[in-house]
Amino acid sequence: MPQENLLEISIANLELNSVFLDRIVLIDCYIMDGLRKLDEVPVLLINDGQDLRTMRYENILADLLDNNKIQPFFSVGIHCAKDRKNEYGTAEALDYKGRGAKAGLYHLFIMKELLPFLRRQFNIVNIKEMAFAGFSLGGLSALDIVWAHPATFSKAAIFSGSLWWRDKDHEDVDFDEDRDRIMHRSIKEGNFNPGLKFFFEVGTLDETNDRNNNGIIDSIDDTLSLITELIEKGYDPIKDIKYLELPNGRHDVATWAKAFPTFLTWAWGK
Repeated sequence: MPQENLLEISIANLELNSVFLDRIVLIDCYIMDGLRKLDEVPVLLINDGQDLRTMRYENILADLLDNNKIQPFFSVGIHCAKDRKNEYGTAEALDYKGRGAKAGLYHLFIMKELLPFLRRQFNIVNIKEMAFAGFSLGGLSALDIVWAHPATFSKAAIFSGSLWWRDKDHEDVDFDEDRDRIMHRSIKEGNFNPGLKFFFEVGTLDETNDRNNNGIIDSIDDTLSLITELIEKGYDPIKDIKYLELPNGRHDVATWAKAFPTFLTWAWGK
């Protein structure tokens, strides 16, 4: 198992041949030095794991550790496929362009292939808790999986999430935001699952689109309205939800890197 030691973090670069996805999935595992066993520590899965390499995620972890700001946990970056827009959709429904056709298979990959693989590879018997994070469409996918599997996951982190994902074009005359945004509808029609917590990040320069002409960009609008759905479902806006809006934040890796320490200290801070 090849490893590269960087500061206080070891990185294991692994491959998993997925039957469900019919491809080899690249996986980067970030292990905090001193963790002799990965039992009884939180596990964080991260979609678009290739972006962690760009942001030098190991340095973010090392800095937080050096300053005694976080508790130990185990991070797993899952590299996306070329067919990203199909794997990272919502399992419930395709979007209005027919994208997301493999989202259900991606759920199966996570639950039936990746998690058993990690348990075998690292001899993990007990996991303290599971969280899932992602960027953009990968953030939508992470939220979709957490919402569908509340017995497995306890936290979702969505950075610049593609929460606009909808099964009807917004230019259609009968488009209805409350009905046609897929993730919003899933939460509205789903069950309240106590113990779930949600982190959302969005930048004020995430995009320029404003489909309802209310002076608020869609990425912020979609995020805030989804948070409203969670609150109406029963989640506490203080204890269960963290919203981070970054002035001048963009839809890019540099912005997500700035936001990541806030998420990690919210999730597992000392």
